[in-house]
Amino acid sequence: MCTYQTQSVELRGSGKGQAGWFSLSSASVYFDHPAHYSAEHALNIDFLNLDGPTPSRVAVELDPISAGHLARAILEAIKATEPVDSR
Repeated sequence: MCTYQTQSVELRGSGKGQAGWFSLSSASVYFDHPAHYSAEHALNIDFLNLDGPTPSRVAVELDPISAGHLARAILEAIKATEPVDSR
């Protein structure tokens, strides 16, 4: 089901597109009809750089279960870098 809810976030990083690596400035996350993935709906993530002379985009379309696995893996990877509280 399309929610028409888009979450946008500013970020810093790099993405790789057809023309090579480029800086990222933001991402949009939304649940909608995918353009390429063969499913009725998908979690879509667009990594963007709209600041340069040529706007760049890397798109990802995931089924909801895979999106949840990815979100948990990201949080676990970040958690592993946090110092342990020695109190």
